[in-house]
Amino acid sequence: MRDAPVVLLAGSAASALRTLDFRAETPGTIDLTHAAEDHPRSFIRAPFVEPDGFRAPEDAVHSIAHPAAIAIALVLPRLHAQFRVRRSVIHIFEPASERGTPGVEELQQQTVGLLSFKNMPKKIYDAQLSFNMLAQYGEDAPVALESAELRIERHLATLLSRGAGLNTPVAPMPSLRLIQAPVFHGYSLSLWVQFEENPGVAAVESALADDRIDVRRSDLEPPTAVGNAGQDGVAVGAVAMDRNDPQACWCWLVADNLRLAAENAVAVGSQFL
Repeated sequence: MRDAPVVLLAGSAASALRTLDFRAETPGTIDLTHAAEDHPRSFIRAPFVEPDGFRAPEDAVHSIAHPAAIAIALVLPRLHAQFRVRRSVIHIFEPASERGTPGVEELQQQTVGLLSFKNMPKKIYDAQLSFNMLAQYGEDAPVALESAELRIERHLATLLSRGAGLNTPVAPMPSLRLIQAPVFHGYSLSLWVQFEENPGVAAVESALADDRIDVRRSDLEPPTAVGNAGQDGVAVGAVAMDRNDPQACWCWLVADNLRLAAENAVAVGSQFL
């Protein structure tokens, strides 16, 4: 492991940190667990949204950005480059799979328990998630939902700032709210975007069209997290003008959180092979 050209850290946080001890001076270490975020050589990576020619430090520990941050960074700068975004508000609906296998199993067990009138396990969320939505976890949850929200903000701010060297302006940082949804897999995001001059639905849809963005135009059904499972990139649909603000529009975005992170990790790893 010490001499491998590429190592992907995708297990527990403890195992990731142990591996980092073995590879203290070895390049090609890619962290998908966020455990290495505080490492002195940690460097946030997301090749899908990095400018052409971007290079990380040679001795970096490559920490893959949070998938929700990558999804937003795929969409927001594209809009801002053409239509100047004044501000945006994004609600992010988090799946249980972001809490790993224990989170998925607890949601499943809670659902079965409720339907059979049995006690519900609450080790991960310390609250009822099944048939419910959470703005925060219970006090005894091992990880606070707010910590994930702050991680998304940090990673997104880093990714957006990397556009500073381009000829296009940097998109303003959106206001974010993370909500734990009772779904097993896949992110769903509701975006409210206010422009300096609203270009209209058709222009927004055209601006978003890209190899990694599947745009579902108004004549198609909006994307869903279930329908997008296992798919590359992100899908955007349900673009609509805000009836109460002529300068704003709504968008619905979905992404397979595990695949999006894995694709960016593979893209980083290919640089060492």
